[in-house]
Order: sequence, then C-alpha cells, then structure tokens
Amino acid sequence: MTSLKDIKLYTTQLHPCSYLPGEQARTLFIDPEFPVTQDFHTHLSEIGFRRSGAHMYRPHCSNCQHCVACRVVVDRFTPNKRFRRILKRNEDLRVHPVDTINRDEYYQLYETYINERHKDGDMYPASREQFESFLVQNCESTVYYRVSCGAKLIAVMIIDVLSNGLSAVYTFYDVNEQKRSLGNYAILWQIEEARRQNLPFVYLGYWIRDCEKMNYKLQYRPVELLLNQRWIRLT
Repeated sequence: MTSLKDIKLYTTQLHPCSYLPGEQARTLFIDPEFPVTQDFHTHLSEIGFRRSGAHMYRPHCSNCQHCVACRVVVDRFTPNKRFRRILKRNEDLRVHPVDTINRDEYYQLYETYINERHKDGDMYPASREQFESFLVQNCESTVYYRVSCGAKLIAVMIIDVLSNGLSAVYTFYDVNEQKRSLGNYAILWQIEEARRQNLPFVYLGYWIRDCEKMNYKLQYRPVELLLNQRWIRLT
C-alpha cells in the first residue's frame, strides 16, 4: 500500500477560511502528478483526504481542528420519517450514469445553482473554467449520475467509487425544485446505492461544528467522525 511517505506533499499559504469567518486556513495537497488508484484513493479517504478536481487534499491548519471527516455507516442507517417523506416525494425521479457532464446543459444547471445558492461562497460567481477544473476533471473511479424527471434535468451527482464506500464529491440541482429537498435526496440515494453495491460507507466530506451549513451531515446517523486519527461512531 502506498503511503504519504512515498509521495511529495505540498501546503498552501495561509488564506481566509471558507467556512469560519475571521479564521485563516492552510491546506495539504498530495503531488497532483502522482497516480491515485482506487485503493490509494480509499486509503487517503480513510485518513481524512478529499478530492477536488485533480487535487487530493485535507485541511492542515496548525491552530484549528474544526474540519472533521465524516462518513455514514450504511448498513446501520434507517431513514427517519422526514427522510421517508423526501424519498416518497421524489419517486418520479430517475437516476442513471452518464459518461460526461462537460456539456452546456449540465454547466447551465451548475451556473444557476452556484449563482443562486452560493453567493457567499468562494465559487461565486460560477465560470466554465471553474466547472471543468472542479467537476469535469475526474479520477479513474468517478461516476456521474444524471437525475431526471421525464426529459427534464433535475440534478447531477458526482461520486467517486472507493473500495469501501462512495465518496460524495458534489451535487448540484435545479434551484426551483425546493420542495423536493434534492440535497437530502442525493445523499439518501447514495446511501442506498452503497447498500446495493455492498459498500459500508458514504463519505460526506468535512463536518464543521461551528458552521451551520455543515451541520446537516450529522442527520444521517449513525455517522463516524475522524477524531485524533480514529473513526468514532455517533449513533
């Protein structure tokens, strides 16, 4: 198994934190030229790394440990009443894999989503270059899923398939379909897809206690949090 000792690592300069106002952040990257196999990608996920485009990264802040890797325990997860309602509400949707999302239809949905839902984020305003570097650039185990209602594009899920789970890279969706709770639906669908593939986890990225936007991740209990290099289960 390849370890971090076998590859070059890089850190960014301090920059404003995207999640906690007033905080400074630093990020650790692995060498983007290093080939990341599915097994190594799984190992990196197990020690708290995430993928963004061509980069595998994790927070590397000396005075802050608020970004905590989070994953859903698939075989122990049972949808509560609210989640069952969301699944029922979206029974008319169809999900299927597509080879690429590098097309105008997908970019237009992404552009509207970013510009309407994330005006306070570091991806605003959306651009085609940003879309391609962030989501079109993938790895060997990336799968794109199109979510449709009839012929209408409703949402797109970008998922990395790991040896021990699915990594929810990103989801964007039609902002006019608020009643569907598409963000929740996407996670619920991925949990069920992991169950179908006999994979034990769905990786949801980082939970940040003091960031309201990230608190939703603890709703999918039981979850495991990577604390002091150990996965700790919350039920």
